[in-house]
Amino acid sequence: MQRLRRWIKPLSATPLHPQWLLRTGRSPVALVAQSSGRVLDVGCADRWAQSNLSKNCEYIGLDYPATGQALYKATPDIFASASALPFASSSFDTVLLLEVLEHLEQPAFALAEIRRVLKPNGRLLLTIPFLYPMHDEPHDYQRYTRYGLIRELKVAGLTLECIESSLKSASSAGLLVNLAFAGMIIEAVRQRSFAMLVTPLLLVAIPVINLSAWLVDRVMPNWSPLASGYQVLASRR
Repeated sequence: MQRLRRWIKPLSATPLHPQWLLRTGRSPVALVAQSSGRVLDVGCADRWAQSNLSKNCEYIGLDYPATGQALYKATPDIFASASALPFASSSFDTVLLLEVLEHLEQPAFALAEIRRVLKPNGRLLLTIPFLYPMHDEPHDYQRYTRYGLIRELKVAGLTLECIESSLKSASSAGLLVNLAFAGMIIEAVRQRSFAMLVTPLLLVAIPVINLSAWLVDRVMPNWSPLASGYQVLASRR
């Protein structure tokens, strides 16, 4: 199975890859580039965000031992829980929470802690999946609608500045179908079942779906209730 994953990895920049549509949406790099001052990256994993900050930023990476070491080979400056951040109040200008909130057992506590460590007018930059398969199991606990995110931020004492879909509606639907196809192909190979005979058809369908969804999103209006995920900017007022 690892061999199969290594084989498809070089295809990630092409429509042949089931997650190619993620590359066509809103870039998390552009969101991270809005950071300023002292930056805390909660769930930093391999610290990819650090290389996308301006030279004027002071970066601190944090991850959780049980998941950061076991799943992501994380290299943080400090291991700790997002629900009990080991920092003084009002000590960061920016907090990054990138594809992390869905993995937190106590998301409300984590958002309250982020609010605490943010300076007045400090900002939270957050990304989270919505229509996306479970991943990094069993550490995948929740999905939020747009309005669920707004509610959680308000309860934590954070003010929403902006919330946008990561992908438009056709691309979100295409991504979900392709991920389903890829998952079924992996299961067929793992089980060595007769379903493997169908996998060539699914492999052909993936680039067709990718390109069709990409094209539709450029000629049709977006339907906002269907989103693969969200990018959020919130602040401590």
